[in-house]
Amino acid sequence: MNTIQIQSPYVIFLGDIEDKTLAKTGAGLAKWCQDDVLGQLRLPGCKVDLGLADISLDEAVANGAKSLVIGVATVGGSIHADWLPVFAKALDKGLDIVNGLHTDLATIPMLMAAQEHSAGRIINVRHVGRTLPIATGRKRTGLRLLTVGTDCAVGKKYTALELTRALNAKGIDATFRASGQTGIMIAGEGLPIDSIVSDFVSGASELLSPDNSAEHWDIIEGQGSLFNPSFSAVSMGLLHGSQPDAFILCHDIARERISTCPDYPIPDLQACIQLHLDCARIVNPQVRCVGVSVNTSSLDPGKRRDYLTRLQAELELPCVDPLIDGCEAFVTLIAKQFHQSETGKAHAES
Repeated sequence: MNTIQIQSPYVIFLGDIEDKTLAKTGAGLAKWCQDDVLGQLRLPGCKVDLGLADISLDEAVANGAKSLVIGVATVGGSIHADWLPVFAKALDKGLDIVNGLHTDLATIPMLMAAQEHSAGRIINVRHVGRTLPIATGRKRTGLRLLTVGTDCAVGKKYTALELTRALNAKGIDATFRASGQTGIMIAGEGLPIDSIVSDFVSGASELLSPDNSAEHWDIIEGQGSLFNPSFSAVSMGLLHGSQPDAFILCHDIARERISTCPDYPIPDLQACIQLHLDCARIVNPQVRCVGVSVNTSSLDPGKRRDYLTRLQAELELPCVDPLIDGCEAFVTLIAKQFHQSETGKAHAES
């Protein structure tokens, strides 16, 4: 797996973006790495606010910043030209630039020149830099759960992180496995699945969750959605390579259309669960869905619980908002279905 070490403290760069969904990298770091974050750097016209202190480069350096982390995940991973002078200045001041976008900053002349005379480094998180195998389909030891979604940016990473923490708190050994740039920044290791040549996506996913002890869980961060035509190829390769024993479906109640393809509606949740079961059974016939993670932040608090209660009755699965309710309901079902039986032996309940 790729390993990275972000020098902290760091500043999250938001540029001039107007859509908060593009700031998922910055938002993830602000939540999960609070102690490492000094503030946010926004350019004129930026309409996104992560609730952090606004800080300039000069103020960041004066306060001991070591890195400038690009907190933006643009569609296609492109870099805006008006961001480059900021990055060059950051390098001149000795800061590392941590880049989670597809564009290789180290090939841009302005930044190449700045890096030549600076102690600052360009760290391209999304570049694999190694030879990867094709998938074997071999059943690996240990247990695996993959977070999947009705669309992109619906809570797959947050759910995986919260679930990993909840499982460990209950004494069930679990490791978060990062498959995207933000997750890798948070965990310090992982593989950027969407940057891998398509023939090797499933093979890379197998490397992401290798053999482990029988009752250990790898909680694998999902990518994209089988229902999003823009990114479904990544989602399918990750699903097959992960070979999950279980999955949690992630959904945003506010989302009505597929984010990058507005001609397509968000799928029915039951149909979404069934398609994932059908596709995952190709590599693991015993796979099951163990719950639905719902982002309910757009709902009136008084209506949130009623919605989740109705959904749970309809799907006959735990349905919670992990950032509000926690993941205990998922953990309870996982323990019941996969761990100690009446005889004390680990099993997967049929």
